[in-house]
Amino acid sequence: MFVVRRTTQNPLIKPTTTDLWRAGATFNPSPAMVGKCVHLIFRAVTEPRPAALSTGATSQFLFSTIGQATSPDGVTFSEVIPLITPQEIWERYGCEDPRVTYINGTYYIFYTALSHFPFSADGIRVAVALSKDLKTIQERHLVTPFNAKAMTLFPEKIGGKLTAVLTVHTDNPPSKTALIQFDTPEQMWSEKYWHEWYARSDEWAFNLKRSSDDRVEIGSTPLKTPAGWLIFYSHIRNYYSEHKKIFGIEAVLLDLKNPRKIIGRTHGSLLVPEETYERYGTVPDVVFPSGALLVGDKVRIYYGAADTVCAAAEVSLTDLIATMQGESALTRSSKNPILTPTNNTWEKKAVFNPAAFEYKNTTHLLYRAMSIDNTSTIGHATSHDGIRILTRDPLPVYEPHESFEAKGVPGGNSGCEDPRATVIGDQLYMTYTAFNGKQAPAVALTSLPLAHFSTNTTGDWPWKKPTLISPLSIDDKDACVIQTNHHGTLFFHRINNAICASSIDLENPQPVSDYETVLEPRHGMWDSSKVGLNAPPMVVNGEDGKPVGRLLIYHGVDDNSTYRLGFALLSMSTPTKVIARTTDWVLEPQTKYEKEGQIENVVFPCGAVIRDDTLYIYYGGADSVCAVATGSIQKILKALLS
Repeated sequence: MFVVRRTTQNPLIKPTTTDLWRAGATFNPSPAMVGKCVHLIFRAVTEPRPAALSTGATSQFLFSTIGQATSPDGVTFSEVIPLITPQEIWERYGCEDPRVTYINGTYYIFYTALSHFPFSADGIRVAVALSKDLKTIQERHLVTPFNAKAMTLFPEKIGGKLTAVLTVHTDNPPSKTALIQFDTPEQMWSEKYWHEWYARSDEWAFNLKRSSDDRVEIGSTPLKTPAGWLIFYSHIRNYYSEHKKIFGIEAVLLDLKNPRKIIGRTHGSLLVPEETYERYGTVPDVVFPSGALLVGDKVRIYYGAADTVCAAAEVSLTDLIATMQGESALTRSSKNPILTPTNNTWEKKAVFNPAAFEYKNTTHLLYRAMSIDNTSTIGHATSHDGIRILTRDPLPVYEPHESFEAKGVPGGNSGCEDPRATVIGDQLYMTYTAFNGKQAPAVALTSLPLAHFSTNTTGDWPWKKPTLISPLSIDDKDACVIQTNHHGTLFFHRINNAICASSIDLENPQPVSDYETVLEPRHGMWDSSKVGLNAPPMVVNGEDGKPVGRLLIYHGVDDNSTYRLGFALLSMSTPTKVIARTTDWVLEPQTKYEKEGQIENVVFPCGAVIRDDTLYIYYGGADSVCAVATGSIQKILKALLS
């Protein structure tokens, strides 16, 4: 698991009318170190300029040059000056999107050269400028004799050869990403050498697309890590559907000795357009990676936002590489599933989505049970070690009582679904989804003295009369209550596919009318369709034993209706404030009991407990069985707080 954080200084470089050469936009930056300073080489755009067409008419176009800015810390830039301006006929209509690499005493700045207007594929090619100091350009050459973009050089020779990666036919699809090697720098701009390579370029290609409708462009200069060459690239979903494009930043790990071999990649986007400066600009809803730097154990990703400004984000190198290599924050128990249906009529069809709480050194599970006629009740089981089931009640501990959960359609779903349990003082408060098959699902609240979970031998469970607490006539689920630091109570629930919170009085619970949004879906990511709360947010302590926040376990659903889990860390003082949120998922359906059942491809917890440093997450698999996964709290916090 890992967390990508945008730098607080964003945008790093913005257009300004005081410099006409960068009055329109400044974006797609590529960093290089010169001594102790970071030099950012970026694309700069003027205000629209007129250009003559072959018909004799004129048209407006954006004229691009390449600028440079310096910074002592890599995020605060000054001394912004032009670096590469068009001089040759093959770049007369602009120089775009630089990538810079320092190797053997020279900075190689590859960029897109535009020779034709109106712009067409045959006039969009790769060029290179050579500099010793990133202040003056000693040479420049046209590189590719065919349409290509996004070329960058590896920062050291591989197998004794200069090695580069580029995207071929970006503007004349189908495009492909490929490697090329050179014996000498001069081969980089040898037309004969390129034609020879092009004839066998498929041998050097590797595929980063997830579907045929995607478009990929190499973004950053490769970073050498102990695990492999790390490259950030642009992945555009639905590229050929104008109004469905989704720009994302992804990463791939290539073998150090054989960079044609992919040894790891991210599951999906590290970054999608979310911030205002990414959503609005010359081209809205664009994030485009163009460079990266290693800063200790951090990777700083530089990117263009909305084709208008330069921005940066950071991620832990250790966490990112571990995830790309398949490491997980959670481990499934070898005993899974820990609860399965029985021959008891009330739990014969399915048992799933268990709530959990600790009482007297025992883990108690309150799970949803379904009968053959699709009536949901709540069952109870216990465990001493958190995994092996010690006891299991022969009868439900909670059944439908009210009209809002009575069966309204013969054979249809109804009853008490998906409980969450919260201990406050000597009381256990249970929220659940009440459903009668006719009205929208609603959240009900009941409670019971904790002592009944150690003294009950008669099967009599004197729950308090349930009360609906969700907004009336609104589909509301995935709910819990928690006590805040100030002894108030918050009601977490899902409205309109987002996690919300409302204040509630446990002494006089009523349907709430106001709510605050806590966590929303992220368009283009694994949690793009909806998010919902799973276990009640849990207070978590750092290594010093002091609380650092509340761990929120949530589920995210993508456009294919796959349920996965993520983490968010909420503020202790303001539990509706998100401090951090995992970029990638932490658990997805993989096993047969998660992929096959009543609802395929679902992992869905309703409860979790912490014992020492171990987090136990109790979840339903495919809406059919109960399972448990564990993880280290300190490792989780390290990733969330890094």
